[in-house]
Amino acid sequence: MGNQIAVLVHTKRGEEVILDSDAHIYYYEAGGSALLAGVQLSPVKGLLTPQGPEILKKYLRPEDIHFPKTSLVCLENTFNRGGGTVLAPATMADIYELSHKQNLKVHLDGARIFNAAISLNIKVKELTCYCDSIMFCLSKGLAAPVGSLLAGTSEFIGTARKYRKILGGGMRQAGVLAAAGLIALQSVDRLKEDHANAHRLATGLSSIPGINIDLQRVQTNIIVVKVAGKVSASELVDKLAAHQIKCATFGPGIIRMVTHKDISPEDIDLVLATAKNLLT
Repeated sequence: MGNQIAVLVHTKRGEEVILDSDAHIYYYEAGGSALLAGVQLSPVKGLLTPQGPEILKKYLRPEDIHFPKTSLVCLENTFNRGGGTVLAPATMADIYELSHKQNLKVHLDGARIFNAAISLNIKVKELTCYCDSIMFCLSKGLAAPVGSLLAGTSEFIGTARKYRKILGGGMRQAGVLAAAGLIALQSVDRLKEDHANAHRLATGLSSIPGINIDLQRVQTNIIVVKVAGKVSASELVDKLAAHQIKCATFGPGIIRMVTHKDISPEDIDLVLATAKNLLT
């Protein structure tokens, strides 16, 4: 809802939004931008890489009666389908500057923005200064039971609240959830444990025959596992589930694993031992 409200605020019907072809807003939000905001999404491969600024230049349309007006660029940090990889501040800054020169707004899907900041060992504001609005999750890595926040200027939020009401997000008696969110925001440093566990898990899994992991892309708490043995990805997910280990397929031959507050180093050892027994 946070991302969709941002698109509603920043755009008008018939306009265009540029975003990565694997971005959450494009891939996982049920076509909401078309249905709710009436905008066209222009998916761009590689936007969320260091080459993103140069790639973006190629997709900026000139003024033409045949083209929709581009009004918004959406970024994502960390990049979920990129394996939890981090978009560097310099890349974000270049995209932000280029977008503003073209009178485009920039929205950041920062569902795991604190993971990005912890990974880079910087303050989160050093990333969020390069966008006009941001959505971030209190759940996921921050481990609140539920909830996301949408941030922007006072004018932006004023309009966003109206759209939130229209979309059914005007919650009552939400103080208990807000309290959990405050605790989550006071526990950001704990994300380092998730990152360490993820790296340890990825390193161990990569030594098992039939499993391939790009360790350079294990930057936060997400591990993308490529399965290329006798057991398929979906079969491995089912076999692990039988041992109370939960993960999910992430595409043909691919599994996604995520570490979080309730995963301990001992759990990592269990996963590694189980996977080794199943695959060797």
